[in-house]
Amino acid sequence: MRLRQLSLTAVAATAALVLAACGQQESIGGGDTAPAPDVAQDVQFEAGTTMAEIAEAGTIRIGTKFDQPLFGQRALDSTLTGFDTEIGRIIAAQLGIEPDAIDWVEAPSAQRETLIERGEVDLVVATYTINDTRRESVSFAGPYYQAGQTLMVRSDNTDITGPESLRASGARVCSVTGSTPAENILEYIDPAQLTLFEAYTQCRDSLGNNQVDVVTTDNVILSGYVSESDGAYKLVGETFTEEPYGIGITKGDVAFCEFINETLTEAEASGAYEAAWTATAGTIDPEVPTLPEFDPCS
Repeated sequence: MRLRQLSLTAVAATAALVLAACGQQESIGGGDTAPAPDVAQDVQFEAGTTMAEIAEAGTIRIGTKFDQPLFGQRALDSTLTGFDTEIGRIIAAQLGIEPDAIDWVEAPSAQRETLIERGEVDLVVATYTINDTRRESVSFAGPYYQAGQTLMVRSDNTDITGPESLRASGARVCSVTGSTPAENILEYIDPAQLTLFEAYTQCRDSLGNNQVDVVTTDNVILSGYVSESDGAYKLVGETFTEEPYGIGITKGDVAFCEFINETLTEAEASGAYEAAWTATAGTIDPEVPTLPEFDPCS
């Protein structure tokens, strides 16, 4: 699946349309919510499986981000919107769980494995890149989307043109603790140039306050912040990594992994996957992605 760099022009144009229609910047947030998925009725699962336990409990605990426009963002009324949250609702529906019976748990990047290992969530869908290091602690279903890392700078910055320009310019770069972007960017900068926070909103705010020069993470996350910035920020360069987003679950839960993959396949066939994208990240990137090939469940 090819990686798409969302252009500043497209992001700004969409933001302007949304602002004109709604009259307030908060409406851009994490996009809208897709039509509620059809909730499976009278579900039956093999005894002892994670699916059976969740269905019997009548609720599911899903870890997600609360601060990432278009993928997982909590509104002022505590509603969660974004592509990740819609994927979570689709999975819950196939387990017979109504949307209002989902227990959403905030899952910052550095805490995702811990939440799963401690049993504080049933799954994590939170812009969660699959990699070998994380596979040592958790298993992944999917991937359900492939992103790519890029850079966000202030709109008046003409010095930063891509990752290759970072070291020579001495740019102050911000990312998030426990994230793959924080690891990847060290190929292009000296460690002293990197500032780490717990949340990307802290990086965004530091960029606005001129405390850092660059924020780096996945293109879809940064595009959300650009769309909210009223022209203050822009993306530069092309994506320079591949970031397959997976759904984190308890290590070794093959049956649950296979169930989630089947659910994603059915969602693509039924149009639910497209509807989830269109209502959220599709507000700035209308081209619906193709569901990536799944990794083997293990």
